[in-house]
Amino acid sequence: MMFAATVLTLFPEMFPGPLGLSLAGRALAEAKWSLDAVNIRDHGLGRHRQVDDTPFGGGAGMVMRPDVLDAAIEAARPAGRPLLCLTPRGEPLRQAMVREWAAGPGLVLLCGRYEGMDQRVIEARGMREISLCDAVLSGGELAALAVLDACVRLLPGVMGGADSAVEESFSAGLLEYPQYTRPADWNGRAVPAELLSGHHAAIEKWRRAQAEQATKTRRPELWTEFLQNAESGLAQGSQLAYTPPKKRN
Repeated sequence: MMFAATVLTLFPEMFPGPLGLSLAGRALAEAKWSLDAVNIRDHGLGRHRQVDDTPFGGGAGMVMRPDVLDAAIEAARPAGRPLLCLTPRGEPLRQAMVREWAAGPGLVLLCGRYEGMDQRVIEARGMREISLCDAVLSGGELAALAVLDACVRLLPGVMGGADSAVEESFSAGLLEYPQYTRPADWNGRAVPAELLSGHHAAIEKWRRAQAEQATKTRRPELWTEFLQNAESGLAQGSQLAYTPPKKRN
């Protein structure tokens, strides 16, 4: 089963864009996944292919019409693939979502523009609203590129090292530990001694501690979630790498 991506956009020329380069581009050329960009304006109304209209209730900007968007979605033939709406109003993109989508048949991604899109088509089509970050972009295309890049790199045979996806940020609920390479001493900055010891257990211990510390300080909400998941797993008898610290009397 090939991962098939369909992007509904007013700017199909933005695709594949960066997805045509590096690992994703090579995988696309090797038919390990497919990408189709559908121009929403092809389904616009009238001589000028109108896709938007003024918002009910007043306000600045224009809103994408539900009938036009619905026609574009119908033409895309989702066929069981999750239908995503890229919008700042959506739930934050998480790695767990990416893993789930990458294991499935593909995605249909609707890229919003202007002031947004009519909520009725989102509800009628059962779209999942996804936000890339807490910032407003000019449209959903950049978010769609990011979602697809995150998914494609997890497809079988795309990344060179099988362990790469296992040890990176978010894979175990933690941020990744810092990385180092040659030279061992650069501008007076030495590589941590643990990484040069050749002692695998010491290296793993150091990496784990660094990952935990980075998550605590940089993403405290992720650290809290990680602790909650660890405690829940231990309560169920699962084997987790993290051991909660002993309480002091």
